[in-house]
Amino acid sequence: MKKTLGCLRKADHDFGLIEPGDRIAVGVSGGKDSLLLLHAMSLYRKFSHKDFSVSAITVTLGLEPFDLSGVRSLCDELEIPFIVKETEIGKIIFDYRKEKNPCALCAKMRRAVLANTCVENGFTKLALGHHREDAVETLLMSLFYEGRFHTFHPKTTMSRTGITVIRPLVYLPESHVKHMAKVLDLPVVKSPCPADGNTRRAEMKELMRRLRQIYPDANERFLHALQQDHYDLWQKEETPLSAGDPGTNS
Repeated sequence: MKKTLGCLRKADHDFGLIEPGDRIAVGVSGGKDSLLLLHAMSLYRKFSHKDFSVSAITVTLGLEPFDLSGVRSLCDELEIPFIVKETEIGKIIFDYRKEKNPCALCAKMRRAVLANTCVENGFTKLALGHHREDAVETLLMSLFYEGRFHTFHPKTTMSRTGITVIRPLVYLPESHVKHMAKVLDLPVVKSPCPADGNTRRAEMKELMRRLRQIYPDANERFLHALQQDHYDLWQKEETPLSAGDPGTNS
């Protein structure tokens, strides 16, 4: 966990993600990213010398199978409260609307449920498990599908609810996430989404795989570019969360 916590600490230091008194809800999808974040946050609160609390929220999509028993056991082990919000988002998107590109709408709807749940329970911040490659892939999707240079910021504010969204793992490579998921034997839940593995993000992931074959340090180069102030992508000031930003794909 040393590298995971080191990256979390650096992101916290660089962007002021966590403050004393914060009540932080971790959005737990059941995937490796959000489960590692949950585990890391439980450790970070013990040695960071910051007085903050951690809880977990899972938003279900109304799709099966989706067994959360392993996630619940992990939360019990970490002594973290676990909230499950049942929804019909999946059925709305796939059965009623029959969306051809469902990810953006799904993320927006899940983000709204997460934000409302945070407000209902008095949480001040929502932590999402996006890692380094998520930031790079989002940048590429914005370039190819929207014609702009844009990616999510490590710290943003939801204007409607005032909830601050933080992404403590933005410096962590996905390869390390996979490694730690195995080392910790995290209870990863397979996504029941019919579009899982067949999305625009999956296309960008394959593109980055090909780029790394030619330029092995491509991911590091992209991260370096994101950190440059003159590109204004990851400026240190907190920014509002726009409608086009990714939501909770973690």
